[in-house]
This record gives sequence, structure tokens and C-alpha cells, in this order.
Amino acid sequence: MRLRNTTVAAIAGLLAVTALAGCNRGSDDKAGTSGKVGIDLPRSDSDFWNSYNTYIEKGVKAGEVSALPRTNSQNDIGKLVANVQTFTDQGAKAIVMAPQDTGAIASTLDKLAGKNIPVISVDTRPDKGKVYMVVRADNKAYGTNACDYLGKQLGGKGKVVEFEGALDSINGRDRSEAFADCMKTKFPAIKVIALATDWKGDVASAKLQTTLASDPDINGIYMQAGGVFLQPTLALLEQKHLLKPPGTPGHITIISNDGIPDEFKAIKAGQIDATISQPADLYAKYALYYAKAALAGQTFKPGPTDHDSTIVSIPNGLEDQLPAPLVTKDNVDDPNLWANQLGKS
Repeated sequence: MRLRNTTVAAIAGLLAVTALAGCNRGSDDKAGTSGKVGIDLPRSDSDFWNSYNTYIEKGVKAGEVSALPRTNSQNDIGKLVANVQTFTDQGAKAIVMAPQDTGAIASTLDKLAGKNIPVISVDTRPDKGKVYMVVRADNKAYGTNACDYLGKQLGGKGKVVEFEGALDSINGRDRSEAFADCMKTKFPAIKVIALATDWKGDVASAKLQTTLASDPDINGIYMQAGGVFLQPTLALLEQKHLLKPPGTPGHITIISNDGIPDEFKAIKAGQIDATISQPADLYAKYALYYAKAALAGQTFKPGPTDHDSTIVSIPNGLEDQLPAPLVTKDNVDDPNLWANQLGKS
């Protein structure tokens, strides 16, 4: 998968809707991009989402959209519904959200559709309810790629712990199902111990401790979200003297999802082996891009885009599947990776 240069400077220069040209840039159905955009952040207890918020803030300050004061639903569907109501009361003409419970948001999406308020859903794909565009990476590919990496590193045998994300989230389901299918098909000699975590690091750590007591020969871990699982996992493994460098006896091969700076540090330190870089910068960039396009009345269609992604049809709208590269010690210093751009002008 080809990696696009995504510097922070690019965030400040988001593509102008009026300058669209080339492949899958949309069609101008009506002029004008006026209107306020409501932006809800899903949580603030994850380094990934805090990084996403940083990029959103840069884009808003650059004037890409006129945004209402941002809200944070704190991983609570009730708060998200209330925040959306606040946005509509304040006259929002488009809304950017990242619903963590992708089933329970349907009725809210139906109400917004009835008011002709387009919705851009970031990172998660609502199960039902109309959306203008979903901006996310291919989460099934996350699970499959993590399986491929672990399976090859372990030589097709051993025991792997999987920290499952919440299964009421499309991301948790996609990653879990794809990982399980891949392991069953390609590496049947590897035993997978799937641990439900609800995206909570303390839950993952507690369950891992119990699992290590019953299965001390664990030799692989798949963390579906490094932003919440990384530090508790490293702390536990270090406490148990199980944090051993790659290539040494007893090393537990670890792959994660997110691509945050702390994961990169852990790769360089030999604490984990790999991560899949979930593009926080591109999530923010194209969330604002599509919000602006929605206000302009643009339409899009399935097919390749000019930013190394593919728009696909989903039952309730369209989804722009952005690239998410595998990061190992071989490319962890790549300046094009978003985590290596944080703090740079």
C-alpha cells in the first residue's frame, strides 16, 4: 500500500472544494459552502483520538469549515445524541461524528436525514441510518494484516492473545471477525485466545494477567487499539519479566493498531514488533473535506480517489477507505507517517 505524504503543513492546506479536479472529486450540484459544522469527538482517553482532535483543531483554525464549539461524547451514546441535539439547536448544517456504538446511533441519523443535515462518520460505520460519507480505513484489513504478520512471525504455531474491541462497534467486529477468519484459514495451528475488552485498557490488562497464569506459553498478542491497550500491556509484561527483545528466547510478538507516537517508541525500544498506522491526520483532513463538500451540495460515487483511497458503496451511503500502512522497525522512522509529524510545523 502506497503511503501518502501527510505532513501537518498539509492539514493547514486542506483541499478547497472549489478547486476540485481529477478522479472522484465530486460534482458541484449547487454553489456555496456557508453553514456551521458541528464536530463531536468520541473520547479523550486515547492518544489516537487526542491526536485526531489536534488535526481537527488545525483544520478548523485554518478556516476549512466554520465550526460550532466542539463537543466530546466520552464514549457514551446518550451524550452523543444530546450533543447532536445541541448542534441542531445551534443551527448546524452538517455534522461530523465518530459513534462508538454503531447500532444505537441509527435513530439520530434518521432524524438528521429528515432535517437534511448531512453526517460524516469518522472511523466507524453506522449499522443503519443515512450518512453522507464514512471516513475510515478498511478495518477488516486491520485484522487480516495483523493475523498475517503474527502468523508469519510465529512460524504458524503457538498461542496468541487478542484484545477485542467492543463488538457493538463495527470496528471491533470487523477486526475481530477478519482476524479470526484469517487465523482459522491460514494458521490453524495457532490457538487464538480472544479477550473481550470494550476498548478498555484496564480490562485488557486484568484479563491478560489471568490468561498468562493459565497459559504461560503465550507467544503473541494482537492489540486492536494501541491508544488504550499499549501502556497497561507493557506495564504488566514488564512486571512479569516477559518484556523481552525480538530475537531473544521468550519474546512475545506484539502487533497493534493505531500508529501513535508511543507505539513507534515501543517498536524502536524492542517492546512491540509492529503496528498498523490508522491515519489520524487523514481522518481529520477528510472529515472536514467532506463536511465542506456536503455544504456545497457535492456528490460522490464509488471508485478510486486522487488521495490513494477507494470510495465504496455501503447500505446507508458511501465510505472512503483510507490507506493504513504496516509499521515495523524497518519503516518506523518514515517521515510520511503521521505520528512522525506531530509537533512539526
